[in-house]
Amino acid sequence: MEAMPSDNCLNCGAQTVGKYCSNCGQKTQTHRITLKHFLTHDLMHGLWHLDRGILFTIKEAIVRPGQAALDYIAGKRIRYYNVFYLSLLLIALNVILWHLADMILGEAKPKENNSEIAQFMGQYIKVMTLTLVPLFAINGWVIFRRLRLNLPEHFILGGITLVGILCISLLFVPGYLLERTVWANFSYLKLPLLAAIVLFPAWTYRTASRGKYSFAGFLWRAILLMLLLLLEMMFLLGVIGHLFTANSTLEIIL
Repeated sequence: MEAMPSDNCLNCGAQTVGKYCSNCGQKTQTHRITLKHFLTHDLMHGLWHLDRGILFTIKEAIVRPGQAALDYIAGKRIRYYNVFYLSLLLIALNVILWHLADMILGEAKPKENNSEIAQFMGQYIKVMTLTLVPLFAINGWVIFRRLRLNLPEHFILGGITLVGILCISLLFVPGYLLERTVWANFSYLKLPLLAAIVLFPAWTYRTASRGKYSFAGFLWRAILLMLLLLLEMMFLLGVIGHLFTANSTLEIIL
């Protein structure tokens, strides 16, 4: 049973003309929520649009991350899922898959028996991962000035770069399972995956800056970008490692 269109939006109360509210975007014609309509329309419609947005964003983040970020910055946003929400989902997915891989291999251990490195990664992996975005943004803003983007817009480039890196990192999980079970030679493929992760920021800025720099001009900027990111991440890991050690020492004393 369909309800009659209302002269005022049922969501925000603004006066409406046509099928959608010009203030908040809600449909002016609503329907009763029935089991049939919920299963065949609301639920499937919501899942389809969620999946489509996520999958499209992941594809764009891998194939043409820089251009995708520029499209988003330019206002073409309806097809994209929020890259920062997606980053959190991918971080969680990485953690869950690694935990499941250890369970499959029978190597799940109680927290108190984990190595210090495992505890360190478990506590600080999210902090280290999300710190990459501001590092990408600040370095890119300083080095790639011809893009004429402000610092917050470079955060979008950093966010989509992080999505691409997290997607590549998912490939380590099936490789880890194969290496520990039927294909010990997977270790030879780790280097290309690591190289893809290290070089991914350069790929983002390459796809974002086509036509703005000569090849040589882009190359030295990309090398500088990767060197700065490497030094900053080493410094960050050192600081976090120092804090972790100090915290562990304090717990022992107490």
